[in-house]
Amino acid sequence: MHTPRRTRRTLAAATGAAAALALLTACTGTPQGGGDDGSAEGKDVTITFWHGWSQDNETKAIDANIAAFQKLHPNIHVKVVGNIADDKSEQALRAGGADAPDVVSSFTTDNVGKFCSAKVWADLTPFLKKDGIDPARTFPAAMLSYSGYRGNQCSLPLLGDAYGLYYNKTAFAAAGITAPPKTFGEFEADAVKLTTAQGDGYKQLGFMPNYHGYESTPSHFLGQYGAGYFGQDGRSDIASDPRVAAMFAWQKGLADKLGGFEKLEKYRTGFGDEFSAKNPFTTGQVAMAIDGEWRTASLAEDKPAFEWATAPFPVPDDQAATYGRGYQTGTIIGIANGSRKQTAAWQLVKYLTTDTDAVVGFANAIHNVPSTFAALDSPKLDADANFRTFLAIAKNPNSSTTPASVNGGAYQVSLQNLGYEYESGRLTDLKAGLTATAKEIDAAIDQAK
Repeated sequence: MHTPRRTRRTLAAATGAAAALALLTACTGTPQGGGDDGSAEGKDVTITFWHGWSQDNETKAIDANIAAFQKLHPNIHVKVVGNIADDKSEQALRAGGADAPDVVSSFTTDNVGKFCSAKVWADLTPFLKKDGIDPARTFPAAMLSYSGYRGNQCSLPLLGDAYGLYYNKTAFAAAGITAPPKTFGEFEADAVKLTTAQGDGYKQLGFMPNYHGYESTPSHFLGQYGAGYFGQDGRSDIASDPRVAAMFAWQKGLADKLGGFEKLEKYRTGFGDEFSAKNPFTTGQVAMAIDGEWRTASLAEDKPAFEWATAPFPVPDDQAATYGRGYQTGTIIGIANGSRKQTAAWQLVKYLTTDTDAVVGFANAIHNVPSTFAALDSPKLDADANFRTFLAIAKNPNSSTTPASVNGGAYQVSLQNLGYEYESGRLTDLKAGLTATAKEIDAAIDQAK
């Protein structure tokens, strides 16, 4: 069973990695590598590829793609090292030398701004242009967005995650609901209708809106609003963008309609582990959930005692025309800026990210969303109706992501902390809170620069 490695780990790591970030962003003098490694002329070259996958199905899939690549490029030999965390690869890239990797992948798209601005990953634009690859025609817009930073395409997407709505069809039928909600107005009504009280708690909750409710995060909700987080000047615009205030007000209003923050939090303490058969949607404790495509594989394996289905997550009523959108993130891959074997390294990166069979095979093996338009439309893709929901979200031009920042996902941590304060009632003046948080975000970015 594939388990996601995204937002929760990213946000938790963002604060703990502050010291490492300061070192990384200060280290802009990374030695420049080169592409004249002789591989284009057929000379034998060995490159090192570091990645973070560790589960058997994941590493087998990677190894299969590497074997296929080496068959196409018999003179390029790839040494693969798995289960590598970002902090270890960053340290190795800063240190350079023979032990540093040539190709690196990361699960943390929030770090793209760091990788690009610190120049530890090479800009891939010259390679793309040389081989006639148009990124905008190759990769979905949201995926392309989270793999670059201010014109520096220092990484490319390598499979993705898309977020949508999971709903209990059995509970829907019992409540007389005939179709998944498309707008937040419909969603709120359904969430209330699907909620059944039991004592001072719930027998069934329609939806868990609290921010500690696993994937119910501000960034995932803001993806349905199309918030941009930053203005043209690069400064935080969360205090001036009405969509941000609207999201916070909507979430708190929904929590109030479902019993209030404290009652919901008490119920949430009875939830099992998110990545297990005790997930509250799987157990029937909640009738609707926001989650990623990987959950379809988990549910198929765990076999809950009800019929379920997927749909795009609803959108604000005044943005009904954007229904079908969703938040996206994913894995990225790039070339070490200090690598002396960039020609060979590029061949591997190009194969893993743009060869349709390679992308589809990998997506089928680890149950992630393919990261090219061609792969998303491939007949070889193993996708049932529930999984295809997420393929459509990935292709939707209104889908969005959280933008890259020089200090990684720190701005998301600030925004999520604001959410905790506001939903709990500790903060009552949302406008003042957004203004203070925007200043905090800008100050942290200025310091990182």
